[in-house]
Amino acid sequence: MALDRDLVGRSYPPSAVYEVGRAKIAEFATAIGDHSPLHRDPEAARAAGHPDVIAPPTFAIAVSLEAAMIVLDDPDVGIDYSRVVHGEQRFAHHRPIRAGDRLVATTTIEAARSVAGNDLLTARVDLATEDGEAVCTATSMLVARGA
Repeated sequence: MALDRDLVGRSYPPSAVYEVGRAKIAEFATAIGDHSPLHRDPEAARAAGHPDVIAPPTFAIAVSLEAAMIVLDDPDVGIDYSRVVHGEQRFAHHRPIRAGDRLVATTTIEAARSVAGNDLLTARVDLATEDGEAVCTATSMLVARGA
């Protein structure tokens, strides 16, 4: 089934607040093999000009992935998740994610098209503090393979 181009621009309600904790940052950094003290040591982070430890740039996926799933749950989108592969992922950071951030994610469909029998859907997730400060924009493209 070809994606409906009228989906482009559809935004979804903001997510629940995700509170970024030092332990989660350290666990993520360990999982990706990043041993920078900026991800574990508050004093090292402050010496580098940050108010607390900062997350590795790809930590944004921990918050944005669940928010992007709202698109796949939308019956108007109609993508069969069992046929989906991740085609692309980009992050544009406005500032580092740091311990103590209370982030809210807002998802918007940026593009919907069909190519060679495959549906390509691009979603943007804007991460901001609950006070509205922009932190990161995560953009992902999903490919739903044709039959």
